[in-house]
Amino acid sequence: MVHTTASVRRRPGQSDDPFSELPVDHLVPGDVVRLSAGDMIPADLRLLEAKDLFVNQSVLTGDSMPAEKHAQPGTAECEDPFDLPNICFMGANVVSGYGTGIILRTGRRTFFGQLAHEIAGRRVPTAFDQGINRFTWLMIRFILVMVPIVFLINGFTKHDWLEALLFAVAVAVGLTPEMLPMIVTVNLAKGAIAMSRKKVIVKRLNAIQNFGAMDVLYTDKTGTLTQDRRSSLSGTLISTETIPMMCSCTPS
Repeated sequence: MVHTTASVRRRPGQSDDPFSELPVDHLVPGDVVRLSAGDMIPADLRLLEAKDLFVNQSVLTGDSMPAEKHAQPGTAECEDPFDLPNICFMGANVVSGYGTGIILRTGRRTFFGQLAHEIAGRRVPTAFDQGINRFTWLMIRFILVMVPIVFLINGFTKHDWLEALLFAVAVAVGLTPEMLPMIVTVNLAKGAIAMSRKKVIVKRLNAIQNFGAMDVLYTDKTGTLTQDRRSSLSGTLISTETIPMMCSCTPS
């Protein structure tokens, strides 16, 4: 029920102030947005005017220091788009100063929207997931081979095909690893409890297997996750998406 708004100018109005408050999801490319201290950047925009404008981009870059923005384009070449002095990106917030800018991209087309889309995409299976799938298909193939053989042998030797069918079904049920999900979950949960004693929060249980296959773990505290805010919690958040990029793992 709470809507985030932005001060937008689309066309001159009847009042003295041509800017009006509109919901952020109503913004379109070409709108002129007015920014002041405390405002969130509602979209990717190019600055038209700026006065002592400093923007906090720690959500996007992890940089704890605010970046100064101005309307004049930069003279030096920038490899990182976040270093462009006249471009502000959605997700950042204004620390001080004021300015106006014209919207270039909105919604999913912004850098922040593309990042959110990639994070919400399909998760890549880990080595643990692949191992469980291989074992499951191995058992399924074993059942598909054993059940007909047991059925035929028992039927030809005892000449009671109904009993042979029931015995083959019992063999298939006996070969099914019914306790496999529980065994896997219990072992992963035991690992998560052991990690919690070291003040490590495991977001997904599948990450426990990656810890066991790890030789070297590289971490970097940049403030991207914490938004450069101090917290009383002295813990570490580990996600399975970030582990392959920051560790050297042994083959499992």
